[in-house]
Amino acid sequence: MALYGFSMNPCLESVEVRHSNANLSTTLIKPRWSWFNRKSTCSFRKLTKQLKEVRCSSLRKTVSPMESGRNDLIIDTPVSGEEETGHVTRFKMSDFMILDRVSVGLAGRADEVISEAIVKDSASPLYNSRVVLRRLTSARAQRRGRRAIEVLKKLVGRRILYHSYSMQVYGYVSSHKGGSHSSFTLVHGYHGSFSLRHWLRQPDWLPTLEATLALDEESVRRVGDDSVGGPAVSRQLRLTRILLRDLLIGVNYLHCHGIAHTELRLENVHISPVDRHIKVGILGNAADFYEDGPNRSASDSNMDRRQMMIAFDMRCVGFMMAKMVLRELMDPVTFTKFKTFLMKGNDPSCLREFLLPILTRNSATGNIGLQILDRNWGAGWNLLSLLLAVKRSKRISCIDALRHPFLCGPRWRVVPSMDIIRWGLGSTAVRITEEYIYRTAQRDRLAHFIELMEMLNPHSRPKNWLELLPGKWRLLYSTGRHIGLTLRQPPLRVLIGDAYLTIARPSKSNARLSVTSEIGFTSMMGHDWPHNKRGIKGKLQVNSSSSLKAGKRLYLNDMAMEGFSLGQSNSEKSIIEKLSSRKWRKVIPFTELPSSLPVAKLLLDNIEVSMALDETLKQGVDVAINIVQEIRTQIPPEMFELTNIVCGTYVDSRMLVLRGVNGSALIFTRSCVNEEL
Repeated sequence: MALYGFSMNPCLESVEVRHSNANLSTTLIKPRWSWFNRKSTCSFRKLTKQLKEVRCSSLRKTVSPMESGRNDLIIDTPVSGEEETGHVTRFKMSDFMILDRVSVGLAGRADEVISEAIVKDSASPLYNSRVVLRRLTSARAQRRGRRAIEVLKKLVGRRILYHSYSMQVYGYVSSHKGGSHSSFTLVHGYHGSFSLRHWLRQPDWLPTLEATLALDEESVRRVGDDSVGGPAVSRQLRLTRILLRDLLIGVNYLHCHGIAHTELRLENVHISPVDRHIKVGILGNAADFYEDGPNRSASDSNMDRRQMMIAFDMRCVGFMMAKMVLRELMDPVTFTKFKTFLMKGNDPSCLREFLLPILTRNSATGNIGLQILDRNWGAGWNLLSLLLAVKRSKRISCIDALRHPFLCGPRWRVVPSMDIIRWGLGSTAVRITEEYIYRTAQRDRLAHFIELMEMLNPHSRPKNWLELLPGKWRLLYSTGRHIGLTLRQPPLRVLIGDAYLTIARPSKSNARLSVTSEIGFTSMMGHDWPHNKRGIKGKLQVNSSSSLKAGKRLYLNDMAMEGFSLGQSNSEKSIIEKLSSRKWRKVIPFTELPSSLPVAKLLLDNIEVSMALDETLKQGVDVAINIVQEIRTQIPPEMFELTNIVCGTYVDSRMLVLRGVNGSALIFTRSCVNEEL
């Protein structure tokens, strides 16, 4: 029996014909290839005339030689991505009964026409099932549809995971009429639910989504929780853990198969009430990690491409997490400023400082998202900063994110890394300073945390300090003097605002630093405090320059203290107790208080003081001198006399600790005050 094959390129640039006279049952076919260019019109017309009577059948049916009425079997080679497998079916429009409604959560685009339908073909396993017909009108949309079918074939090896975490693609309806008349309709599953974006926009989304997921003790136990219900903060945190863990498992499933999603957004993620899993879309824009196939996956270019795509997906997961927890980011204007802040290269570890003004705009402590991220020593802010890290090599992977303390409930014992311990110490210190009413217990706890942070300082060399120090730092607390008014009656009414320490490095080739201290204040004239606390606003600025040098901070022992009446401070006693406790023994690399710790010694030059007021001061120079004197009384002396700063004992991308000549510690957080929200 002779075998003939005919294949036509969709763009009609060329046509190829295969022919062989060998018998299929006895001889290996070695086809000869004949090419006909578009210019060879005579050959093309002859070939078309020979094949005029051939009828191409649907891919869902096989045509036997007896049905064709001739001995020659014509093979229709379909467009790439349209072959029928055991999991992809080519349908006809007559197989469906179109419904007169469409769910608002199906997230259609401008080049997509979406309709719901019921399969009426009794021979189909989907008989009487509801499906979604996504008609793709543009060429770009049709490429997305064919790509979704290609991805399905790659993921078919682990079919259970695919059906659990991806929107099921059943098949397609395609008609190739040439030119702009071709159409392609993707047939995928109907999950009967909103997209995650539509869920979060509902006024009663929390109880409704809890009911949709049918949360019980078994479901919450899978995320390490031990109860259901509770206050709104606990319920939303529990639901966030469930959704994020499900999303990360689905994304990790794609990454393990060499595929990046590239379109992870709230609009493309659905929640199925049937199996209570998150569906990560139809994967129409999924990209392969390896351009040249998995055989050359070890090359440097392919590894860079893989890392870049994984980092992009994790960044998208970070944006989704931010919107799920912080409802204020659902506002497009606020979210645009949020993304702009990150695109400028700002460190995501400063996100709390950046978002704090808007999160506390309506209530200082009532924001649920702020409470969720602040829980467990600020673990939520840590995970968010790792997902949105500026450098893609610093972004967390799906596996590490699933092991992060924020996504693990109280029933799961998590061994935190040293970075998370440092983060927790700094976050707790910031939370204590925000309470402002510093009792003895709070002052002792702050001293404990500062001492522990200094022992765990990850950057002890001046080279590291030169990279991390430049920036604007906001003063949070001083162990030597309280910031602002005390119980005394001031001679001049002055309210201290924020105090900043700005450090700049004019030249990278030079190790010199310029240090500027800025103290904002409000001066109120008169003997009584005005009710609205309005007055003349001003700024006191102190400039100096400094150089860095390696040094050591000495801890004096009992023998060195002979002849002195100074006793051991409460903070040092508490540190010794913590070092001997079982909780900190595995964390702190010291069994006893060390004799010295490496620090960065700051050598500051003479200072230059200036003061600027928003309004003209009519009372004269003496009042200005009194204002400066009152400011010096209310702020730590190190912020005015910069030469009193001796060394830096801790620095990272978020926190800074400096020590003064009298041993007091000043703790700062990196500020984003120049960014407007």
